[in-house]
Amino acid sequence: MEGGSSSETGEKGDKQKGLKLGSVLPKIEPFIPRKNFYDPRELRSWAKKTGFVSNFSGETDRGSVTGRNENESEKLDLEKGLDRRDSLSPKIEIDPILGRTRNNRGMEIEQDLGAGNGRNRNERDGGLGGENQRNRVGFEPKNEERRDGLSGAGNGNSNEDVAGNGNGVQSTAHVTEMKKEDGYGAGEMGVPGTPPDGDDPGYGGWHQSPKMKCGLKENPGFVPLIYYGLQHFLSLAGSLIFIPLIIVPAMGGSDNDTATIISTMLLVSGITTILNSYFGTRLPLVQGSSFVYLAPALAIMNSREFRNLTENRFRHTMRELQGAIIVGSIFQSILGFSGLMSFLLRFVNPVVVAPTIAAVGLAFFTYGFPQAGSCVEISVPQIVLVLIFTLYLRGISIFGHKVFRIYAVPLSVMIIWAYAFFLTAGGAYNYKGCNPDIPSSNVLVDACRRHAYTMKHCRTDVSNAMRTAAWVRIPYPLQWGIPIFRARTSSIMIFASLVASVDSVGTYHTASVVINLKPPTPGIVSRGIGLEGFCSLLAGLWGSGTGSTTLTENVHTIAVTKVASRRAVVFGALFMILFSFIGKVGAILASIPLALAAAILCFTWSLIVALSLSTLQYTQTASFRNIMIVGASLFLGLSIPAYVQQSQPESSLILPSYLIPYAAASDGPVHTGSSDLDFSLNALLSLNMVVTLLVALVLDNTVPGSRQERGVYLWSDAEDLMTNASSLSDYLPPSKVARFFRWAKCLQCSLRQWEP
Repeated sequence: MEGGSSSETGEKGDKQKGLKLGSVLPKIEPFIPRKNFYDPRELRSWAKKTGFVSNFSGETDRGSVTGRNENESEKLDLEKGLDRRDSLSPKIEIDPILGRTRNNRGMEIEQDLGAGNGRNRNERDGGLGGENQRNRVGFEPKNEERRDGLSGAGNGNSNEDVAGNGNGVQSTAHVTEMKKEDGYGAGEMGVPGTPPDGDDPGYGGWHQSPKMKCGLKENPGFVPLIYYGLQHFLSLAGSLIFIPLIIVPAMGGSDNDTATIISTMLLVSGITTILNSYFGTRLPLVQGSSFVYLAPALAIMNSREFRNLTENRFRHTMRELQGAIIVGSIFQSILGFSGLMSFLLRFVNPVVVAPTIAAVGLAFFTYGFPQAGSCVEISVPQIVLVLIFTLYLRGISIFGHKVFRIYAVPLSVMIIWAYAFFLTAGGAYNYKGCNPDIPSSNVLVDACRRHAYTMKHCRTDVSNAMRTAAWVRIPYPLQWGIPIFRARTSSIMIFASLVASVDSVGTYHTASVVINLKPPTPGIVSRGIGLEGFCSLLAGLWGSGTGSTTLTENVHTIAVTKVASRRAVVFGALFMILFSFIGKVGAILASIPLALAAAILCFTWSLIVALSLSTLQYTQTASFRNIMIVGASLFLGLSIPAYVQQSQPESSLILPSYLIPYAAASDGPVHTGSSDLDFSLNALLSLNMVVTLLVALVLDNTVPGSRQERGVYLWSDAEDLMTNASSLSDYLPPSKVARFFRWAKCLQCSLRQWEP
């Protein structure tokens, strides 16, 4: 009798606590099944619509049911939740944080459940313990009120509860509101969040993502596939075609060489994107020449050995880059396929990824506007126009498409390019006695020498590639000659491939949340990194000048267009391959004025910085620990290379000012007695991204901090695979590929459930 009295007292207290919480929180309409039986998927869909979060890292631990044997506790049946009144509503609890349907023992109900015996309401009330809560990663009650709210979600049994099943779902709405107040939910730059245009979220992820207009496996039709595919690649024009406009002139290449490199990059980008879509992570992400490899390439090609070459400088430098990229890509493939990447994932978190990739964009501030400023009448209107399109006109829709947000780069380039053409044709850059053929005919005339730089960067008729390029030319491997392999340059690209892998880790996670997918498992991430290494190997063999990796800007494109069709990306890749065979296409792109290209790159690099820093939303951004780590890593990542780059007494006489920071490999302050070791260390210390990665990696993994404070990435774990293995089916490779990868034990965790 005494035990019963205490039990009743506890029940009254729980009811009062639930009533207090429900009096201030919004009501949620009850769950009404469409059929006579309960479909767990239908109930889970209802839970998501009410605002429950499906893969947030916190989770409540339910107490064990007393007075029941072990065999009976393993049985699952919805009928066990029926009360004495034979209510149609089963006694199913909604996890207040994960938003998953759970039975009274804390087990997730994901698929069809086996038969079992029912039990009465008293047994249910006595078996629930909502006070024991564990946090895997992401959520931690900060005060007693929040903790009470979470407990009430598991213990409330009053008749006033929603749907009459004692779930206390009002507390979940309270958790959702608190998350929104904390800043989780708004994201416009390709990161998860509630869209600004008011679209209803279709997925209860860590941050609710907008519904996709075209899902991962959807086939909208042949014509829409072509349109969506070209849309993906056109929005990435700044990353795909402007890198050759930087590296080829720095290597002493001609206009024809620039056109050939552009065609090669289009071909490699198309091939590697298709490979990733079928054999990699299978996310709709475009692979292409990455800016991660640009700074190391500039450091190699501007060393004393190569800048003093006068004959065949372009081919010799390109062969050196090819050898270094091939060695770095082999290292990346081993990192992925051997399983080392799964181990490194323990140390790579948003606090590491954000400053590292931000340093990639910030590293080119000495090149961006100094190059664009050579022709301000073109570059300044270009920068202003692309900012107007992306910021002020981003909400304008034309025929249901946000044209200015999607095509900001190609639209602004076309407009300013036409403007520059009229300036050139109108004689704005005609100087008496000077020939537009720059620089050979002008350096000999004193009157034209001061105008040669302006004409080279402003005129649209400087390039002669349009006149000399072939209509049909197929790029082929080793087109520049046999690669040169040397340890001092290969070590630089090995670190570049490591930074590229860190970049891809953040991109995989963000893309999966934007597309409303479960995060990939560590095995899937390893498979993606290994395949990216193979793709960089192809880029090294073809001689594109840089390695190939996942383009971070693609996540922004998916979030804006809401098109995540894998087929669309493949169709766009096929068009890139087709365009690479047309030599005139590369020649047209090579004739873009350098000032215009530099202006676009200013926007592209700033977008990379913004996207990388936006990953800090997965962490506690107000934490002094995270603020200090990000600030210290970014500052030291910029300041230490600046110290190394200033030790160059000979470079200023040969190189232009915007390339001097990339010439520290030969003249840096490190002197160990070994010229090759000095070259490697000086080059690595002059790279902002490498220094930032090392500082952030050490600090984040040595300074104490909780998992949710650090923002540890949520990869799908064993529990997810056991309860709903089909949730990772979108990462499914072809069956023959799955059987082929059986030899790779590190990847079996991502392939075991897919074996036929």
